[in-house]
Amino acid sequence: MWRLIFLIGIFYAFFKVRKLVKQIRGAANQSLSNNQTNNQLDDLMIKDPVCDVYFPRREGVHLNDQGKDLYFCSKKCRDAYLLQKKSY
Repeated sequence: MWRLIFLIGIFYAFFKVRKLVKQIRGAANQSLSNNQTNNQLDDLMIKDPVCDVYFPRREGVHLNDQGKDLYFCSKKCRDAYLLQKKSY
């Protein structure tokens, strides 16, 4: 009788540990896929509105112009955009 209870306890513990391992692996895989998605979004190629050059957004110079996010390949292009805007 005690052997049966002992075996049931071992099987119960085994399945609990197995379930926990699956949960940990699932969380790790989800975290990895989220990081890959974030890296892919950072690597978007965008076009400079002044010189029409394409560059990775994360390397660009950011400007928020009246609620619109603009990215430039350099500070020189950003400044040229601002000068053009002033002349209007």
